[in-house]
Amino acid sequence: MDVDSLRTRLNSAGQGHLLAFWDTLTDTEKSSLYKELNNMNFDEITSFFQTSIQSLKHATDKLDDLLEPLPSDVCGSVSSTDKETLAEYNTQGLKVVAKNEVAVLLLAGGQGTRLGVNYPKGMYDVGLPSKKTLYQLQAERILKVQHNARQYTDTDCVIPWYIMTSEHTKEPTLDFFRSHNYFGLKEENVKLFEQNLLPCIGFDGKIFLANQHKVALAPDGNGGLYKALHCSNVLDDMEKRGIKYVHVYCVDNILVKMADPVFIGFCITKGANCGAKAVQKSFPTEAVGVVCKVEGKYQVVEYSEITLKTAERRHPDGRLLFNAGNICNHFFTLDFLKQVSDPAQESKLRHHVAKKKIPYVNSAGETIKPSEPNGIKMEKFVFDVFHFATSFAVWEVLREDEFSPLKNADGAAKDTPTSCRQDICSLHRRMLIQAGGKFVHKDGTEIPHIPSQRTCEEFAEIVCEISPLVSYAGEDLEDFVFSKSFQPPVSLEKDSTGKLMINGS
Repeated sequence: MDVDSLRTRLNSAGQGHLLAFWDTLTDTEKSSLYKELNNMNFDEITSFFQTSIQSLKHATDKLDDLLEPLPSDVCGSVSSTDKETLAEYNTQGLKVVAKNEVAVLLLAGGQGTRLGVNYPKGMYDVGLPSKKTLYQLQAERILKVQHNARQYTDTDCVIPWYIMTSEHTKEPTLDFFRSHNYFGLKEENVKLFEQNLLPCIGFDGKIFLANQHKVALAPDGNGGLYKALHCSNVLDDMEKRGIKYVHVYCVDNILVKMADPVFIGFCITKGANCGAKAVQKSFPTEAVGVVCKVEGKYQVVEYSEITLKTAERRHPDGRLLFNAGNICNHFFTLDFLKQVSDPAQESKLRHHVAKKKIPYVNSAGETIKPSEPNGIKMEKFVFDVFHFATSFAVWEVLREDEFSPLKNADGAAKDTPTSCRQDICSLHRRMLIQAGGKFVHKDGTEIPHIPSQRTCEEFAEIVCEISPLVSYAGEDLEDFVFSKSFQPPVSLEKDSTGKLMINGS
């Protein structure tokens, strides 16, 4: 170890304090800290910090005068598209799945801190009768899409699953998949890779130490995907497999449709190299980003970046002008991913800044847990690449069918295990009813499809779980449920031999 050279680099960058405890460290601790610091590009970090501080100064600036609504020719909607066209999109999607041209890429770098757990969010069980975790639900949806494509084309196919983890989630995630035999997927088709970390920095530009021999680090955001793709062999693996289209999504949406053939078919039909799913905003001030255009470029604008007056603007028919709520559910061509992952392009993505309360070690070696924000964490967002798109597409879906994020522990106002469980049961109730089934009380009387005010809460608690292995989006149910009565709780599952098991009928 060339400690003198490292010390010179640190002093030049104004970060000499990072070696303040060097003489008290063990050989193992010295080796670890030296490796961590020696691999850091302090000129780059300083540049990131300076840019981030400038952005903080303009955090209250509004973009109202620069915003443009989405042009109608890039938009489509599941609710306003006729059944024949939806079927065409679905067919187009299944065809490219059958040709092994589709991959899914999961953004799973975050831990379940806000949920009150110390493991990756994908390992969370929201309390469904099956006790399935987010990871298992998603794995089974991949298996079902493969099955549907195989049934349609009589061709065997594979949808590889790439999972971007962080330093904190990679090993637990890998162990979890191994211990569950990859939920029926083949090990070689589940690829884990790590996003990068950035140091946490005080408002004075000094990098924090988490302890006397380790820098305080944080993942570089889900937009760190592009740098991680460049640093890993993921793009090469995709190219070798013949992948052309990639579905990218976040781990916490319990309703996410893996490799959704309709969405993929829509984007291909539009000739898009970049696409986004969106939901209608529930109300003008809902705290979600909006997919729109800014100075002619596609972008997601955060709710805090526009004024109330702009948020409330409406079309003549009453719809909100800026209505496409972002749900972190995207389509990319492989060529586009290769382009935006190139360092020359990736370096153009700006860092978003969050003021945080960052625990750190002070000059006396004491761990300090601040009560107020004392520094910043820098991150990039996955949708920051939209402005590079030459052909864009936005597919509006129904929130109740496709978006229910898991972010907070029960007791919070929204996005909790309870709300996720209720939302997936609600979706499955509707799927069963649409396939001709009905729910009944213990005495055999039918539970109304549309509850009265008196029975609304009772209706919301009707438990119905349909395994993704049985149905992906409502298909294949009529043969099993048409004209049949079900007494909650209801579950439709397949056993290890593929035989259907129905509880509650």
